[in-house]
Amino acid sequence: MLRVGLTGGIACGKSVVAAMFAAQGVHVSKSDEVAHRLMLPGQPVYEAVIGHFGRDILDERGRIDRAKLADAAFSSKPPRIEELNRLVHPAVRVAQEGWMEEVGRSDPRGIAMIEAALVLEAGGRERFHRLVVVVCRPEQKIERFAKRLGVDLRAAQTEVERRSRAQWPDEEKARLADFLIQNTGTLEETAGQVGRVLRQLKREAETKS
Repeated sequence: MLRVGLTGGIACGKSVVAAMFAAQGVHVSKSDEVAHRLMLPGQPVYEAVIGHFGRDILDERGRIDRAKLADAAFSSKPPRIEELNRLVHPAVRVAQEGWMEEVGRSDPRGIAMIEAALVLEAGGRERFHRLVVVVCRPEQKIERFAKRLGVDLRAAQTEVERRSRAQWPDEEKARLADFLIQNTGTLEETAGQVGRVLRQLKREAETKS
């Protein structure tokens, strides 16, 4: 089985690209979704995050409000995003390692892909045989983030810049990529790049079985 990391900057289209790979048979695990499950009430990560950031980040049902948590992590001076990552990332990594092992048993010639914003920042490059990096133009990040959150471009720019400071520059990620996907054009153009990358990944997966 071939282990693949999929990463890129904020609002570059990682989820879109991950969905394209998944539609063609790649096993995909999204780190944000794993983290969300681990932060549900009753989970150890939930308790750790509440103990660290306080109950002000909870919604009326007692669940972690991700917007409030992001504000607490990114808006503090100094930012507390590294503290949050230390609480969440180890548990996410353990869960995904178990998932990849299961994929390897059920589909030895398959591809297990982890989509995560902080593959490189978390020192996880060695977990993967190949790294796919998605990039786009800075103005596209702002436009996509604004559309996703339903905010104006000024607010989106502020948030994109704030969150980007917690990540490596796109240029550095691109330099370390085995495969680079330029998500700057139409969905059809991006899908074409995904198809070309997938053909190469499938050939390599055959040798890992």
